[in-house]
Amino acid sequence: MPPLPDPKGVFLNVPYDEEFQDLYIAYIVGLFQLGLVPHLASEIPGGGRRLDRIIQLIQSCRYSIHDLSRVEMSVAPTAVPRFNMPLELGMTITWANLHPSRHDWFVWESESYRIQRSASDLNGTDAYIHNGTPEGVLRELSNAFWRDPMPSVPQMLTVYGLVDSALNSIFVRTGTRNSYDRSVFMELCRLSSSLTTFFFPPTKSAV
Repeated sequence: MPPLPDPKGVFLNVPYDEEFQDLYIAYIVGLFQLGLVPHLASEIPGGGRRLDRIIQLIQSCRYSIHDLSRVEMSVAPTAVPRFNMPLELGMTITWANLHPSRHDWFVWESESYRIQRSASDLNGTDAYIHNGTPEGVLRELSNAFWRDPMPSVPQMLTVYGLVDSALNSIFVRTGTRNSYDRSVFMELCRLSSSLTTFFFPPTKSAV
């Protein structure tokens, strides 16, 4: 049996593409502001089998967020469907069903009712609808991980704006323009954590 999960850990199952970048940053910023710590598959070091490492990361987190808003196939002739997000969601559901006291998972979408068309087996699951905007991500994070006290969405957007504006300087420091690269992800986490501590001094979490 794996060790008990980190009660603040949140596994992020999101698409690694440029169009999703703003929402990705909003997830990172918002989770830190709610007293949680995001984790991404790309942060895992080592040369072991990637799927095994992802399973271990999911098991190490108390929560997971699965954003299915970009699983559709593009109209480009060479495009292929995105199977990674549904695959990781399936692994997570299996783990959570076997160990319900260890893991809670949440599904995010950009449009109401679209999940019934893209993954009908999830009928009955209430997806969090972010409308494809950073503000929507922050709003729904507040709904999913409500605590008292907690920052308002406008306050969270202020921190989001500061982190987003620092992205180019992070690219320069890390030598890559891939925002999902491990080094960039860690820099985004470090900055989000620092700004959260500055704007919202630590309080006892009720999550």
